[in-house]
Amino acid sequence: MENIAWMAWTPPTAIFFALLAATLGTMTWLALVYPEAERVGILRIPTTRGDRLFVSLITAAVIHLLWIGFIGTNPIATLPIGEEGFEISSLWLATVISLVSAVAIFRTV
Repeated sequence: MENIAWMAWTPPTAIFFALLAATLGTMTWLALVYPEAERVGILRIPTTRGDRLFVSLITAAVIHLLWIGFIGTNPIATLPIGEEGFEISSLWLATVISLVSAVAIFRTV
């Protein structure tokens, strides 16, 4: 069990999975209420909502891996919460970039 001790359930991890579940729930609801038709975007291939979600999730993973590899996860700020404060990782900036890229993918692909 000590070999996987580094795999911690952190607040960013919980937020990621909660947002992923909310996204999948929303997309399921959209598929039931508004049946989708394939759309041709800048890639010039027909894509569905699921295709665009998959591409945006892969893009988010690549952005985060590159961020960790080149920039790291050093804290960029400490909020005065609790006795020691709450550190905000620079990885949140990668998350913001990922969200912007997901919006761009859903609008243009």
